[in-house]
Amino acid sequence: MKKIIFLSFLVVSLFSCNISDDAPNFFYEAQPVVSVVIPDSFQLGETYEITLTYIKPSGCHVFNNLLYESDLNQRDIAVVTAVFPDQGCNEVPEEEEVNFNFKVNNTGSYIFRFWQGPDENGVDTYLVIEVPVED
Repeated sequence: MKKIIFLSFLVVSLFSCNISDDAPNFFYEAQPVVSVVIPDSFQLGETYEITLTYIKPSGCHVFNNLLYESDLNQRDIAVVTAVFPDQGCNEVPEEEEVNFNFKVNNTGSYIFRFWQGPDENGVDTYLVIEVPVED
């Protein structure tokens, strides 16, 4: 009896699956940061808006998020876009800005490393900006 129930369940499971994939085809891609607007100094406990400019390679690229990693007072930041290659988008690159708020919680200087893409040897390069925290 258990075998019949198991086989019935297996047959129903196989025929109830929908194999068609109607989900949009996309992938994520990091975009190099071209420029940054950031204060020359910070005050402890304050929050600051930081603006990044990056080049969107085509209309198929849509801002998704910022990749943000911290290690003590160092921050590594990259722009991440979602790419929808099946959309028939224009291939005209355009500049786009994105902002984020940064709260100053530590004394000393903050070192921001904004990802600018790989060099000719495939090594990641960064725009490095050091911002001191004033008392």
